[in-house]
Amino acid sequence: QISLLVAFISVNSSQWTDYTAYSYFQIVTLCDLVMILFFYVVHIFRIYRLLTCISWPLAEFLHYLIGTILLLIASIVAASKSYNLTGLVAGATFGFLATILCVLSIWSSYKVSCITQSTGKYH
Repeated sequence: QISLLVAFISVNSSQWTDYTAYSYFQIVTLCDLVMILFFYVVHIFRIYRLLTCISWPLAEFLHYLIGTILLLIASIVAASKSYNLTGLVAGATFGFLATILCVLSIWSSYKVSCITQSTGKYH
């Protein structure tokens, strides 16, 4: 979340010439931040126990998968349009870092969920 926030602030505070590329980058990073915060709130307040009609692991997996793909695309576009401006390069770099961290989060969630399900079946 911190890397997404730094990427958003870096791009937002620098001067850029290609409005469409960086507005897309800002929208993707801001939407990812909001959705990650939403899932944190769901887990902290245990809302998933009240809303059992939703498959929360699947919803979180799909969010991270779609968000990671969109963040990778936005980071590639931002890096290609940075024109060696330090704020834009920093934003694209933190966008790539956030992409890597999201992939690791998907992998760890999937790994924990599979281990939990496999050990739960045999006990």
